[in-house]
Amino acid sequence: MATAYDVPAAKMVPRLAEELRKLDTIKPPEWAMFAKAGRHREKSPIDDGWWFVRAAAVLRKVYIAGPIGTTRIAAEFGGKADRGSKPNKAVRGSRSIARTTIKQLETSQLVQKDKNGGRVVTGKGRKLVDGLATELLKEMATQNPELTKYL
Repeated sequence: MATAYDVPAAKMVPRLAEELRKLDTIKPPEWAMFAKAGRHREKSPIDDGWWFVRAAAVLRKVYIAGPIGTTRIAAEFGGKADRGSKPNKAVRGSRSIARTTIKQLETSQLVQKDKNGGRVVTGKGRKLVDGLATELLKEMATQNPELTKYL
């Protein structure tokens, strides 16, 4: 069985976002259409479904780097802030977005708190991610037969 390590994130995250869109527990809050993704951004995201893409990316990050906390997740989605004539500086992304997505993933029982701090993927979350990874790898194997060794 394939895992999230075997599939590129660019292919995995949109498919995972579509699966998360089907869940009732994951939905953008009222303030999501006005929120910037962090201090390093000038405007809020344009795409209507950006919340589901972010939730999918957070689930993948927790899968790969777990146990991981909300501050570290915010840092993963950060960037360089334009400070005018001063040199650019690395800043975190929005911690409110990170907290809210983690809460929604916990409500969906895809992520849970670890006893040593941070969040880890549950069995249900691992099954979802691994199932999608296997599907994607099978699709990719039709184009590149060398990938069948990972199935």
